[in-house]
Amino acid sequence: MEPILTINNLTKKFGYLTAVKDLSFTINKGNVYGILGPNGSGKSTTLGIVLNVVNKTSGDFHWFDGNTTTHDALKQVGAIIERPNFYPYMTAAENLKLVCRIKGVDHSKIDEKLDVVGLLDRKNHKFKTYSLGMKQRLAIASALLNDPEILILDEPTNGLDPQGIHQIRQIIKEIAADGTTILLASHLLDEVEKVCSHVVVLRKGEKLYSGRVDEMISSHGFFELKTDKHNELLKLLEADTNFGKIKIEEELITAFLNQPMSASDFNKMMFNKGIILSHLVKRKESLEEQFLQLTDNQQN
Repeated sequence: MEPILTINNLTKKFGYLTAVKDLSFTINKGNVYGILGPNGSGKSTTLGIVLNVVNKTSGDFHWFDGNTTTHDALKQVGAIIERPNFYPYMTAAENLKLVCRIKGVDHSKIDEKLDVVGLLDRKNHKFKTYSLGMKQRLAIASALLNDPEILILDEPTNGLDPQGIHQIRQIIKEIAADGTTILLASHLLDEVEKVCSHVVVLRKGEKLYSGRVDEMISSHGFFELKTDKHNELLKLLEADTNFGKIKIEEELITAFLNQPMSASDFNKMMFNKGIILSHLVKRKESLEEQFLQLTDNQQN
């Protein structure tokens, strides 16, 4: 695994407010990482620190193998952390020529990157004629001009309509498929589940979870159950190591599985013990349910 960015015990305080607290995680090459958390959870502050626009209070981070200065490393980074800032009366191509000059990149990259974001046919149209989604796509093209090792996006679909959101997510997937590492901050569970391979969940600046998205949602699911023999069923479930957490809401029992079990096997097992189930549904936990469980386990 080749590390792109390593963060160790990073903390940022603004006066009495701790925006990021003792945060550690590593981003490896070729993956799509999501920093997930509600507004105010420290996502943008973390991105600001590693991009050298916010000073850290304590802890450290390093790019690549740790022998590259942040200044040099950032030449291999493409980032959009604020609303795209282009000249309204210039065309997309003219705006990107300016970016090429600043980044020291050949103009030949312009058409290639506009093609990636689906704007090649609109390259000679003025920026002010672009929709919000097109403006965001042009910003991504701009961030890709230097063929970065990693692309950093802060809330890339914020404010977009459903079609714009879909287009941005497709572009992110295609860029990742070409081998570019991506780090995106989002408050949308749905976005992380659809786009990311890895996730770091933040709440009030603290890390609640870090790992693969599929492992976060790789629980064995749960049964929703009803029976006339409510108390007997509860006792059986509590004594059975196949089950972990059990929730009761009026007559509905929700039993979370510790290991795989089919609904038909469970039904047969209960029938043999004299319990007839009037309701049996097996469900899989979504990332949203996992996220809520994680945040529920924390003190408010």
